[in-house]
Amino acid sequence: MTDTTIGHASPHTAGQPAQPRLGYVPVQNTALRNADIIPMSLRTVHFVMPGGVDDPATPSGGNAYDRRVCLDLPGFGWQVERHLVEGSWPRPGVQARAELARTLRDLPDGTIVLLDGLVACGVPDIVVPEAERLRLAVLVHLPLGDETGLDPQAAAELDAKERATLRAVPAVIATSDWAVRRLVSHHGLAPERVHVAAPGADIAPLAPGTDGVSRLLCVAAVTPRKGQHRLIEALAAVKDLPWTCVCVGGLGHDPEYVERLRALIDEHGLADRLHLAGPRSGAELEASYASADLMVLTSYAETYGMAVTEALARGIPVLATDVGGLPEAVGRAPDGGVPGILVPPEDPAAIAAELRGWFGEADVRRRLKAAARGRRAALDGWATTARSLAGVLGRLHDPRRAA
Repeated sequence: MTDTTIGHASPHTAGQPAQPRLGYVPVQNTALRNADIIPMSLRTVHFVMPGGVDDPATPSGGNAYDRRVCLDLPGFGWQVERHLVEGSWPRPGVQARAELARTLRDLPDGTIVLLDGLVACGVPDIVVPEAERLRLAVLVHLPLGDETGLDPQAAAELDAKERATLRAVPAVIATSDWAVRRLVSHHGLAPERVHVAAPGADIAPLAPGTDGVSRLLCVAAVTPRKGQHRLIEALAAVKDLPWTCVCVGGLGHDPEYVERLRALIDEHGLADRLHLAGPRSGAELEASYASADLMVLTSYAETYGMAVTEALARGIPVLATDVGGLPEAVGRAPDGGVPGILVPPEDPAAIAAELRGWFGEADVRRRLKAAARGRRAALDGWATTARSLAGVLGRLHDPRRAA
């Protein structure tokens, strides 16, 4: 995902130092008043995150979300103290478990703590006892048992651990309305304790594309849950069409799956048209979006789908599987137009059929592109995300607000 960076110096008067220009729109004073926060009186939240959150070699939507809200929460009255805990989460080793336990133990009673669910949900034996003295909120990017490819016994074990953790803390935060409903029903949580803080999107320049139709882009870590093998199978079925496809995403999560994909690409003779590009960020990622005509995402499970809104923020239509929170991310333009095509999961033939429609019907392309541009203008920014999180943290700070 794209990182927020400090851009070029802004215009300044002679003799005065240049002022940095933020690469995102800062929170306005009206928003601060609406949140009923005095910005000069910052409260502190301790945010516990997985150690690889800043690693450019392993980008993910969850990592990008965590980094971004750390930047934006101060605008809503919350100073963020980051605690990065290395480990193979959600199943950490002895050293990682000890580090997390030490991190929580060292915080004073009553401290407000936000924990990334990847760290918190697999270790209820560490987190649950601390819920008695700390004010804990858990941010769930993806329910642990929903990860594709897990052994059924391992998935059931993680699911039970997550349930124990989430039932013990006073606040749970999910990244879409769909995810809130899923957590409430699946884990039997009290609805008033589960809150939504959907990812925001930074509006970017409209993508010029390549020729308006043929360049396909998939932005997702290369893992079984993202289902790139289904994309390859669909593209193999439309080899007669003049497409090219770039898959941008980390290759280190599941090397066996990556090798399986490379073999599948070779088997179908697609090596000159379909490229596993690895992780990209900054200008290189921006260039990938700029040349894209259509975003494709063939996931088995998503709580939201930040790559979808990253594409829509550039006016790029989307072809995605109809799973989890992806329909929510695709959304609608203000005039009701749908900026994407949703296909059933587990159906490469449906993906192929929609690709034929995309290539063969100019009216379909025009309608989708117009809806994508309308949706682009209506996307919520990251300030909305930070405001939602600040509201949850405020209720932890003052339990009377929760009542």
